[in-house]
Amino acid sequence: MKNNVKLARVQVDLTQQELAEKVGITRQTVSLIEKGKYNPSLKLCLAICDVVNQSLDELFWVDKEDRAK
Repeated sequence: MKNNVKLARVQVDLTQQELAEKVGITRQTVSLIEKGKYNPSLKLCLAICDVVNQSLDELFWVDKEDRAK
């Protein structure tokens, strides 16, 4: 799953570890989310959005063309 979590995290000057601590997950899980290898729950997506001050659409929106890949 393509997402913009890494870009948003870097923009607010957080490490993977810092983001992980703020949303209650491990650094490894943040890494997997950023790589698109872990599909987070809606609750976790919203928590990440709150920390990086971005909307769900900005971080996780996937166009129809991308879904087919």
